[in-house]
Amino acid sequence: MTRLPTVKQTGCSHRRMGHDPESGLARLESLTGREREVLSLLGTGFGNRELALELGIAERTVKAHIASIVEKTGQQTRTQAAIVAALAHEELCSDAACTRHPMRLPAQKALCPRHGVPAKVQPGLRIHRGLRG
Repeated sequence: MTRLPTVKQTGCSHRRMGHDPESGLARLESLTGREREVLSLLGTGFGNRELALELGIAERTVKAHIASIVEKTGQQTRTQAAIVAALAHEELCSDAACTRHPMRLPAQKALCPRHGVPAKVQPGLRIHRGLRG
């Protein structure tokens, strides 16, 4: 059996691949209300059929919305758009009872949800942006 050589990759994978999913966050304002709703549901990982049933629209319409979302957010694939949805959940979700919303704590007590360490942020801003870890 032939073994493939192991290539050691160093550095940031986003920089190496030339794509940062957070770039789509700045473009959310360009989405219509319905596209924002579709994007939010896209982040759940369900397929077009399930999204169509949830929204009460045709599967073909879901596909059209996703194509528009991918284009408007500057992504290349549906998966990249779903990652944008996960990153933008707090902005897309208006449900005050949603358990995915981080607690809004004073800046000196805010914790990074990914790392659990104190983060220096202003109340109401994204907690993780700019934190290295």
